[in-house]
Amino acid sequence: MAATTKQSVAKSRRTFPNVICSRAMAKNMYWVFISIIVMTNRCWGDDGHEMEEFLKREHSLTKPYQAVGSSISSHWELMGDAMTTTEQVRLTPDMQSKQGAVWNRIPCHLKDWELQVHFKIHGQGKKNLNGDGLAVWYTKERMQKGPVFGNTDFFTGLGVFVDTYPNEEKHLEAQKRRYTPRTQRIFPYVLAMVGNGTLGYDHERDGRPTELGGCTAMVRNLKHDTFLFIRYVRRRLTIMIDIDGQHEWRDCLDIPGVKLPEGYYFGASAITGDLSDNHDMISMKLYQLTVLRSKQEEEEEEEILIPSVDNLELLRGDVSEGGMSGLALFFTVLFSLLGCFLLLVIGLVLYSHWSENSRKRFY
Repeated sequence: MAATTKQSVAKSRRTFPNVICSRAMAKNMYWVFISIIVMTNRCWGDDGHEMEEFLKREHSLTKPYQAVGSSISSHWELMGDAMTTTEQVRLTPDMQSKQGAVWNRIPCHLKDWELQVHFKIHGQGKKNLNGDGLAVWYTKERMQKGPVFGNTDFFTGLGVFVDTYPNEEKHLEAQKRRYTPRTQRIFPYVLAMVGNGTLGYDHERDGRPTELGGCTAMVRNLKHDTFLFIRYVRRRLTIMIDIDGQHEWRDCLDIPGVKLPEGYYFGASAITGDLSDNHDMISMKLYQLTVLRSKQEEEEEEEILIPSVDNLELLRGDVSEGGMSGLALFFTVLFSLLGCFLLLVIGLVLYSHWSENSRKRFY
């Protein structure tokens, strides 16, 4: 009996430290888990300011797309030829003369935000025999059909275009002209435009006159996922792409001084013409970015009513083939004025000689 009691005590002494150790490990794992959550909800802005991000479900489009386009209770609405499947929202099928869109019903009143777009463009057409591309929108208008990737022209807000057909290149080829190496763009091409309701999108030149910036993005018929990243923080627009299957963001454009009002709508649209593609939207995840601002910064910030971009003329920096740069134009005007002045001086000298000879004939 005494031996049995000793064995029980010894056993309890062995198990009690194990219980304490297990509880300590569980506690440590809990704090590690909490730390991971905090770290994943925290990021850093381009200007070095710390930010926290929070997924806004009312502005996000994700699987399984419940009631999208079929119920007024859904936060998203379909337009045109767009349709939902179990795997994506198909904006257009790989058929000619189709256009479709999906629009958020709720206006976004966030000051700083980040949109991560998971999309897919694929079809039977060969290179440069496919079209036309898709667009991601943050605009005042919504649910309006039009020629700009399935949306209305002269829009008010931000448009980010994944353009898959080089209209300008084909137009130049028809005129037996070519791009200059400095102005050539390789398609598919991602570009951004800010409209104020009076700027039209130039289809013939693939939006070049109003382009803020862009980058080549070979996104068609890829077997891996393709992503577009749009961030708007402290009036700075940053666009990055992840299209190589490496899970790494690559810079596309970074523009300061972009002023976008609050209360606009997010959406996506696509269009096909004589050429076509499947344009699929798999997800659009919007994150609210909480950026720390000083009291002085908050007081100095004024309400934005009309979309605009500071120094827009400087940002364009593109010249059509056959045109002149600002420096060339300056020297052309300068030499023209010098030439006119020289001709004037020569004219005066000749006139004085003629007058003097005329007076001598009278004596």
